[in-house]
Amino acid sequence: MEAKKLCAITGSNGYVGGCVKNYFAAHGWEILELTRQPKTGIRAIQFQLGAEISASALAGVEVLVHCAYDFTPLTMAQICAVNVAGTEKLFRAARAAGVKKIICLSSISAFDGCRSLYGKTKLEIEKIARAHGAFVIRSGLVYGDDLGGMFGKLTAQVQKSSLIPLIGDGSQIQFLVHQEDLCAFIEKIAAGKTEISPNVLTAANAEPWPFKKLLREIARRQDKKIRFIPLPWRLLWLVIKSVEVCGLRLNFRSDSLVSLMHQNPAPDFSANAKAGLVCRPFVVRKA
Repeated sequence: MEAKKLCAITGSNGYVGGCVKNYFAAHGWEILELTRQPKTGIRAIQFQLGAEISASALAGVEVLVHCAYDFTPLTMAQICAVNVAGTEKLFRAARAAGVKKIICLSSISAFDGCRSLYGKTKLEIEKIARAHGAFVIRSGLVYGDDLGGMFGKLTAQVQKSSLIPLIGDGSQIQFLVHQEDLCAFIEKIAAGKTEISPNVLTAANAEPWPFKKLLREIARRQDKKIRFIPLPWRLLWLVIKSVEVCGLRLNFRSDSLVSLMHQNPAPDFSANAKAGLVCRPFVVRKA
């Protein structure tokens, strides 16, 4: 029997990383989790972004999928020290270990002219990824049967209340990708079934969803009527930022608000068809 290929995954305890882990495991891959707190009974090594990692820790790994991102730091200097420098250390170790393919999960929030610290950091990470010959996937808003991430929070908010806070006028555009479509494409790259050129690709369906319309659609699928409470985004940003400066953390960060208000107005989906990336139209199952 042919031995299973080994895929190392960072961020496997997060929503997207967890989806990737489950998809790869279901499609015949052996998984090595790079995680802060390895659990008994799984193949894992202790890993934290920003810390050194040895090439020997990645011995035998065929593919590295980097999904981890640390949201704890707040200033750009701190964020770069952990996420950017940490990614450089990881990829350097991967190449030294002979890892054949590196796949780096970025974000649709990363684009030339982006304003959020998150988007700017992801752009720096993308530069490092390309320097190491990695594939970069800019993911849209991920949704699916396993509710999690930002989409899961929106769904829970609609389930919990009929009064929904609406930031600004709700016209902010979102582009969505189903978790299975995203994971299938990542696995396709890992298995050598496709190549992407250039090595940066936006994974999302090209249909734009205004934020207000998206919330209405989530509510409709729950057979629920909702009403909106408009909130001025700059005032909301100031409140959240003030709380953060005081050392408190909320479920929604001030920088996430900047990302929401200043998304990429024109993502490039032109290379998707040639690469074999198909993202289904947005569909929400009824609860």
